[in-house]
Amino acid sequence: MQPKKTQRQKLLLICKGIAMGVANKIPGVSGGIVALAAGFYEELIYSFSRFNKTALTLLFKKEFKAFYTHVNGPFLSLLFTGVVISFFSASLILDQFIQYYPRQVWGLFFGMILASVFFIWLKAKQYTYKEYIVTILGLASGLLVTFLTPGQENDNLLFVFICGMISISGMILPGLSGSFLILVLGNYTLLLIDSVNALYFTLVDLVSFDLSFLEDPTRLNLLGVMLAFTLGSICGLLVLSKALRWFLQHYPEKIIALLIGFILGSLNATWPWKRAVYNPVKGKQIDSHELFWPKLTELENIYVILFILLGFGIVTLLETYGKKSA
Repeated sequence: MQPKKTQRQKLLLICKGIAMGVANKIPGVSGGIVALAAGFYEELIYSFSRFNKTALTLLFKKEFKAFYTHVNGPFLSLLFTGVVISFFSASLILDQFIQYYPRQVWGLFFGMILASVFFIWLKAKQYTYKEYIVTILGLASGLLVTFLTPGQENDNLLFVFICGMISISGMILPGLSGSFLILVLGNYTLLLIDSVNALYFTLVDLVSFDLSFLEDPTRLNLLGVMLAFTLGSICGLLVLSKALRWFLQHYPEKIIALLIGFILGSLNATWPWKRAVYNPVKGKQIDSHELFWPKLTELENIYVILFILLGFGIVTLLETYGKKSA
């Protein structure tokens, strides 16, 4: 889809992958926002949509080079190199900052998302009353999703498969957090904590040549849940990417307008001034947040406002740099 990239462009794409990985790590934030703001959203959707029957045929024929080219491998490999790097570095650092300086971090991201929406809107080729109506619909949808009440845990494999299909949308749809959707569906602890821990301990056992977990029904059930969730995520990725690619080809302005509205509607997820509401049964699991308006005369809140401005400024500088290097 794109011409051969220079070394500088390759490094920049890895950095974008790091940013995308960090965004996916933040509750209520989506890596899709980074993709849309950084200008590689359409190529990302295009690349995912290339995982089709042709790609499968090339794999079965062991034509790996042709498969790599078909799925836009040069782009995906660089991008996901950045995502992996973020998992082992930037995301871990971010966890510490969120733990000790939560409002400042949320303020930074709030400002960055605001700026991203502004520049995405400026790039829109046309914005008629139809696009404004679509934006309002997206805004209402974003607000509705973020205020949903979490459901009850359900380990039925078909339901878990559906959870996987829905949660992967956080990577593709800007403003939609996959982890938040899992929370709404009631399976946050089951899928992102219990199943992940079961997989980790199973890998440790396998390395130690310990197969005793095969006699543990709870462990086996959790591994089955993880498998169903993974398969659902893969199916969701393939189906949603194809649908989005079609809509972007036929209704590009309206899709961008819808995404802008959706991001604005989900901004409350990154509002810096909020109190966590914990699940009374599951202890440390956060069910929702209570938002409040800050006292602007307090020094701490002034610092947060400065971080919001800093976030806006960072995106502005990146946008300016991107135009000069284009």
